[in-house]
Amino acid sequence: MSEHASSSRQSSGSSRESKAPAGQKMWGGRFAGGPDAVMTTINASIDIDQRLAAADIAGSKAHATMLAATDIISVQDRDAILRGLDQILGEIERGDMAFDPALEDIHMHVEARLTELIGDAGRRLHTARSRNDQVATDFRLWLRDALDQITASTEALIAALLAQAEAYADTVMPGFTHLQTAQPVTLGHHLMAYVEMFTRDAGRLGDTRARLNECPLGAAALAGTGFPIDRHMTAEALGFDRPMANSLDAVSARDFALEALSTLSILGVHLSRLADEIVLWATAPFNFIVLSDRFSTGSSIMPQKRNPDAAELIRAKVGRMAGNFQALLIVMKGLPLAYSKDMQEDKRPVFEAVDDTALTLAAMTGMIEDLKVNTEAMRAAASGGFSTATDLADWLVRALGMPFRDAHHVTGAIVKRAEDLGVTLDAVPLADMQAIHSAITEDVFSVLSVDASVASRNVYGGTAPDQVRAQVAAKRKG
Repeated sequence: MSEHASSSRQSSGSSRESKAPAGQKMWGGRFAGGPDAVMTTINASIDIDQRLAAADIAGSKAHATMLAATDIISVQDRDAILRGLDQILGEIERGDMAFDPALEDIHMHVEARLTELIGDAGRRLHTARSRNDQVATDFRLWLRDALDQITASTEALIAALLAQAEAYADTVMPGFTHLQTAQPVTLGHHLMAYVEMFTRDAGRLGDTRARLNECPLGAAALAGTGFPIDRHMTAEALGFDRPMANSLDAVSARDFALEALSTLSILGVHLSRLADEIVLWATAPFNFIVLSDRFSTGSSIMPQKRNPDAAELIRAKVGRMAGNFQALLIVMKGLPLAYSKDMQEDKRPVFEAVDDTALTLAAMTGMIEDLKVNTEAMRAAASGGFSTATDLADWLVRALGMPFRDAHHVTGAIVKRAEDLGVTLDAVPLADMQAIHSAITEDVFSVLSVDASVASRNVYGGTAPDQVRAQVAAKRKG
C-alpha cells in the first residue's frame, strides 16, 4: 500500500484536474518510466487483499459522507460516489470485477472503477486520506467482523461440550497425569475442563476486539491532514469506539493483528489438545469413543480402519496458526515508524489463521455433537491402575489419624500387595491389608470403588457428578 494522499482542496466547482493516461499508475506523476514486470508482481497484493472489498467500500462511503458534511466535497459528488460504490460492491460480490495486478490492491481497483463510472467525482474520494490509513481501517473492519464470527463459533463449541458434559456427568473414566492412570474422574468433569479453556478463549477474543476497535481513518499518510475533516464522525459511522489518537501509530500499528494471531494460536492449542485426546480415545486400546462416519475416513488398503482424520487435521493446522503468528511478528519486529511496504505482508497470515480457526472449530463442534461414548470401557479403565490409591491414603489419615506421609507409605505397600495378587485395590483381602497395618478395618472398602472416589470429590471445581451438573448450569446461566 504505497503512500499517497491528496493535497489540494477539491470540489465540484474546482477546475478539472488532468487525467492520467490509460494504464498509468495513480501515483505515476513522479516517475518517467514504468516499473519492471517483476516489480509489478512483487508490489501487487490484489490476490490477497481483495477480501477487504466490503470493508474498503464501507470505509470509503463513511469518508465521502464526512467530506461532504465538512464542505470538502459537494453533496452532488458525495451522492455520485455513494451510488458508484454500491454498484462496485455488487459487481465484486457477483464476481464481475476483473482484478489486474497493475492496479496493485483493492483500494486502487475500487477507485479506478469508481472513476470509470462517475468521472471526476470518483477522483475526489481520496481527498484527505492515504492508502496507509485506508488499509489500516479496512483491516480493522475486516478483522473485527472475523473475530465476531470466531467468537460465535467458539460459543457453539462450548454449547456442544456443555451438552455432552451434562449427559455424561456420572460416567466414570480414568484421570491421567503423565498419561498414566492417576485418579477416577467423570467424563463430564473432563469435558468441562475444555469448557473453561474455550470460555477463556472467548474472553480473549472479546478483549482483542475491544482493543482493535479504534479508527485510523484521517491519519492520512502519517501526519494527519490539513483538511478540516471530522474523524469522530467517520469513526462513529464505521462502528469504532473512537478515532486513534496518534496519526503515526494509526498507520503503523499492527499489534491488533498480532494480538488476534496470538489469541487464535492459544485457541488452536486448546483445539489441538482436545483433538489429540479424541485420537487417543478412538484407538482400539482405549476404545473410549466412536466417531461418527461424518468425521472419519477409511483406509485405501485396510478395510477395517476408521481413521479420526478430522481430529488429526485439527491437530496439524494449529502448527500453521502458530506459524502465522510468528511470521507477522518477524515482519514487524524491526520496522521504524511509520509505514513500510513490509506491512503489505500483514494480511495473508491473518486471513489464513482466521480460515483455519473457523474450519477447525466447525469440525470440532461436529465431532463433539456426534460423539458416542463407550461408558463400560471408560469404567473398566478407571478401575485399573490402582486409581483409588489416594482415596486409601486419605482414609488412613481420616480414620486412623495417620500423618499423610505415613499413610502414603502404607498405601504403597498395599498397592504392591495388590500387584502381587493381580487384583484391584478393592479386591485385596482385609487380612492382607491388616498384615501391613493392623488398625485397618473393613470400613476401608467404602472408599475403594471408583464411584465412591468421584462422589467424594464434592467440592467446588471437583469431579463429583453434582459438581459437574452445577458447573454446567452456571455456565449456561452466564
